[in-house]
Parts: sequence; structure tokens; C-alpha cells
Amino acid sequence: MADDHIRYDILAQEALRGVMRKVLAEVARTGLPGNHHFFITFLTGAPGVRVSSRLRERYPEQMTIVIQFQYWDLKVTDTGFEVGLSFSDVPEKLEIPFSAVRGFYDPSVNFELEFDVKTDGAAEEPAAQATPEPLTIVSEKKPKAEKKAAAEAEKKQPAAADAATKGAEVVSLDAFRKK
Repeated sequence: MADDHIRYDILAQEALRGVMRKVLAEVARTGLPGNHHFFITFLTGAPGVRVSSRLRERYPEQMTIVIQFQYWDLKVTDTGFEVGLSFSDVPEKLEIPFSAVRGFYDPSVNFELEFDVKTDGAAEEPAAQATPEPLTIVSEKKPKAEKKAAAEAEKKQPAAADAATKGAEVVSLDAFRKK
């Protein structure tokens, strides 16, 4: 296989992080449009992540936050964002660099981005040996039955900020697809 001196994998991830940055900047400026809301998963130990020691202790590896009903002071920069959320009725300010984000999902339109996040251990490996994880983009329209099932599942979700306090739980979207 030929050497990729251009590093298309890195360029593609930077471009898709730009999509997330642009969406969050627009939401910071005008609020969430329609039924849009976001599940954002990030590595809590990544460089530049600022969360309270209480949250870091509870989520030592990664955390998913929900930007939907109860958030405040969303600010977006070229390198990351900060947002206020409540966890078990305790207000918290989180600062998250885009480079720490592993996943961005808007269930209202079934749009998902997954990113390869470099950890400190990966930074020590030579770039030639590092094999990037595949980049996944999912954007598809769901049939009405699937939308209804997804909407009912979302209603069962706890309120936006409380969802993150319940512990990390991975839910496969395949559960909502007809077989």
C-alpha cells in the first residue's frame, strides 16, 4: 500500500470537526432549532478538557453530555467549546476541546459523526505506525415506524443533564431498526 503523505484521514477528521464547530456556534448564537439536540461523547482525560474533579472521578475515561433542554452559556471557539450543565442539581461548567470529542450525534435527524481521538499513549507512537480508526458518518432518513420508536425511546431518556449522571451506557441504533 502506498504511503499517504497528504494524510487524508487527518484532513477529513478536521473538516468534520468543522461541521460540529459550525453547528455548535450557530446554536450558541440562535439556540436549538426545531427538535435538534446533541449527544456529545468526549474523553475526560484528553488534553485541554476541564471538568470538575467530581465528574472526572465519576467518568474517568469518557463522558456523554446532552445539549437539549437544560444548558447555558454555550461558547464556541476555533479549538473547542464550553457549556454549563447540571448534574444531580449541581451546576457545572465544562470546557471541551474539539480534539477530545469522540462522537457527535443528533438523534432528531439520525446524524452521527465519530472521531479518532489521540491519547497520550498514541502521541508517543511514530506517525507511520499509527493506524487511524475508521471515520464513520451516518446520515439517513428513518421510516416512520423507526422514528416513532426512536422518539419513544428519547422520551424515556432522563432530562438532558441528568442523562449524563446515570453512568455511561452505549445504546446501539440497530435496536431501532426493523430486521
